[in-house]
Amino acid sequence: MQYKMLVLDMDDTLLTDDHKISELNKKVLLEAQAKGVYVVLASGRPTSAMTAYAKELELDLNDSFIISFNGAIISTVKEDLILFEQKLTIEQIHELYDYSVKMKTHIITYLDNEIISETDSEYIEIEKEITGLAHRKVPSFKDAVDRPAVKCILLEEPSYLKQVEKDLKVAMPHLSVAMSKPFFLEAAQQGIDKAASLKLLAAKLNIHQSEIIAVGNAGNDLTMIEYAGLGVWVDNVTPELRDRANVIVASNNNDGVAEVVQRYILT
Repeated sequence: MQYKMLVLDMDDTLLTDDHKISELNKKVLLEAQAKGVYVVLASGRPTSAMTAYAKELELDLNDSFIISFNGAIISTVKEDLILFEQKLTIEQIHELYDYSVKMKTHIITYLDNEIISETDSEYIEIEKEITGLAHRKVPSFKDAVDRPAVKCILLEEPSYLKQVEKDLKVAMPHLSVAMSKPFFLEAAQQGIDKAASLKLLAAKLNIHQSEIIAVGNAGNDLTMIEYAGLGVWVDNVTPELRDRANVIVASNNNDGVAEVVQRYILT
């Protein structure tokens, strides 16, 4: 099979634990693009927290794309042009806030390229570190969130948040819910996930799903892993998902992405 698109989750997949792209991963991804393969980054991150990595991989020079906020936005790298965007309504965000209060979790959203919350948390600190965004702590979440936003994240200790995930899927079936890290439970508009946006982008580029490789490690990657012609986990995948992909490669810290490219694109 000649693959035409490689879609990569970022944190814990493409990036090492210190949030860097390894030299080997970078080298083979440049080689893949030289062969005409689209390399697309698909992350729960905000677009602004993906752009520098995309340009490091020369996605701008190769007219490629970013899928950000777990699929809520598709944009070009070169012009930062939004091709698709789907937000939560104010009412849905406020409903999620009320739910988070009831369930005793932290909640954040994003406005004006800032993280918005009422509370402080070690998990919000992790999101600040990952995204590089400023954190605006507000006296009233509902007053501050006065317009639609792309997603919310509920944050809490992993074993408890896993229970919350099951409950939220039942309580709000009208939303798209997935774990991106053990302490990040993400909620977006119904039908929004990485696979849905990948499908839109592939149609725009006239690429069949059989010609796509997707690589990830967590619950919010599962839809694109199952949609792609070749779904790949890195070895540090969330344990209960290990049997849900076609292939497992080395971990994010051991050039798993490079292994995929070398095995399936550069051979």
